[in-house]
Amino acid sequence: MRKVLAALLAAAPLLASAEAPNFRVDPAWPRPLPEENGVQLVLGQVAGIAVDERNGHVWIVHRPATLLPDEFKDGKPVTHRCCKSVPPVAEFDAAGNYLRGWAPSGGGQWPKSEHGIYIDPEGNVWLAGNAEEDNQILKFTPDGKFLMQIGRAGKSEGSSSRTQLGRPAHMVMEPKAQELYVADGYGNKRVVVFDAKSGAYKRHWGAYGAQPSDDKQPPYDPNQPPAKQFGNPVHCVRLSNDGKLYVCDRVNNRIQVFETSGKFLHEMRVEPLTLANGSVWDMVLSHDAAQKFMYVADGANGRVYILNRADGAQLGTFGRTGRMAGEFKWVHNIAIDRQGNLYTSEVGFGRRVQKFVLVSF
Repeated sequence: MRKVLAALLAAAPLLASAEAPNFRVDPAWPRPLPEENGVQLVLGQVAGIAVDERNGHVWIVHRPATLLPDEFKDGKPVTHRCCKSVPPVAEFDAAGNYLRGWAPSGGGQWPKSEHGIYIDPEGNVWLAGNAEEDNQILKFTPDGKFLMQIGRAGKSEGSSSRTQLGRPAHMVMEPKAQELYVADGYGNKRVVVFDAKSGAYKRHWGAYGAQPSDDKQPPYDPNQPPAKQFGNPVHCVRLSNDGKLYVCDRVNNRIQVFETSGKFLHEMRVEPLTLANGSVWDMVLSHDAAQKFMYVADGANGRVYILNRADGAQLGTFGRTGRMAGEFKWVHNIAIDRQGNLYTSEVGFGRRVQKFVLVSF
């Protein structure tokens, strides 16, 4: 019976609308995690997910310190069979098989609360963190060799600093110019750009392309005009094929669009009635050359929205709050492969990754 139900669920698309792409959850992805010396491996809060476009492999960063006390306690598994953490950085193949994982070694100040992962066109792994003192970004080779650090653990210097970060949330690289764009982030209120090879500062800006301010902002109010500053967190940055930069201003329920110079173009509001935690947690652009659609992960409301990229109009949605396949409990990040399939990660008590197969486009 369970196999029949799983087959039915896998076959049924999560319908959005006639004019939007449709997806179905793959309840068998990823494959079961292996055992290590007879002890089951498990995930903590999965705070980042990314696809390596070279081979379709899916990478995650999760928080080993967030294993539950009935899994791991006092430095050891609760029982002789359960449980032990997967290393904080883990790689899966396209079929969902766990390939390898690694922990920090050989340099760099590892964050206290892992947050955000990006795989650049050369296969390098970029990581960040969002604890109070996690004011740095780390760059590694695919096998975990430390390459570079931008910023440093310790006190933030605010949104005008050219050398220090403020709890960065996400990053993306523009390969031609070799520029790294950073959503900075949980502490600061800006986008900041660095040279991806040297880590040298290049430029930064706040909401609407203006200078950012660290002044305390009033709580988000859907009945008031949009805030003139980014909120906390500034949760994602994404580059489009036509050279635009999309910024997730999570708590202000909006996506702002810029030229890579920082010139503001326009903004789109998403689920503007959302109060607690905001609606725009992460976003990816569709796989077609024109990137007609945007897929927005909303952790507060347990949804993925399908928007028209040109104007932000909502064309469809899938998912709801819950713990079954295809549902979400704090969906935190979203990634896309070349075939247009989506991958999601969940924090809080979600603690998992899911795959949504593109059915029609």
